Amino acid sequence: MDKIIEKVRQELMANANEKMKESSQRFFKEDVKVYGMKSSTASKIGKKYLKELKGKTKKEVFEICEKLWQSGYLEETSMASDWAYSMRADFKPEDFKVFESWVKKYVSNWAQCDVLCNHTIGHFIVMYPEFIKELKKWAVSDNRWVKRAAAVTFICPAKKGLFHKEIFEIADILLLDSDDLVQKGYGWALKSAADFDQKAVFDYVVKNKAVMPRTALRYAIEKMPKEMKAIAMAK
Repeated sequence: MDKIIEKVRQELMANANEKMKESSQRFFKEDVKVYGMKSSTASKIGKKYLKELKGKTKKEVFEICEKLWQSGYLEETSMASDWAYSMRADFKPEDFKVFESWVKKYVSNWAQCDVLCNHTIGHFIVMYPEFIKELKKWAVSDNRWVKRAAAVTFICPAKKGLFHKEIFEIADILLLDSDDLVQKGYGWALKSAADFDQKAVFDYVVKNKAVMPRTALRYAIEKMPKEMKAIAMAK
């Protein structure tokens, strides 16, 4: 396992670009650890070494992912999320504890949060919706990334028409949160739900617009017609 990680890191370092490293920082408010390269380059490297994981058990793959998460590097943690997602056919209820530990221990920026939650945890929730009650606990966390994770986990399922009731419940919990990255998270979840049921999201926004932070509101209505946007934005 360590040999795969060693080879991955050697290739990431070989593709590192100092200018890309510096420019990456502008997308984040907090300091981020990056090698510095296009996301497509890092993704290509991840796919290359994913092939070497064939035949390994889910436990072995998750152990490798854990080590990648421990590094803190954005390219490695993104790879860890992709590799964990590749094991989705074998997801079991007990895997939630693994995913939850990654969110709580390692996620330290919006990119790590979204890559892990959109597909890996989002797919898990579709398989085991009984764990949505745990996401509601995340929504009252003191950790901004855990709160954002509670919302953005629903992004992909929402586009399929799933869990809209639960998205509104999460939005209710996060409604008055003062953190703009949390606001963007639940606003994004509402926007995704609107792809399938625009009227329900519009009605929710209009009902709450007097108190809903403008950041969340704008995200939620982003794809709506101008007339609906005008009503939602009117004070």
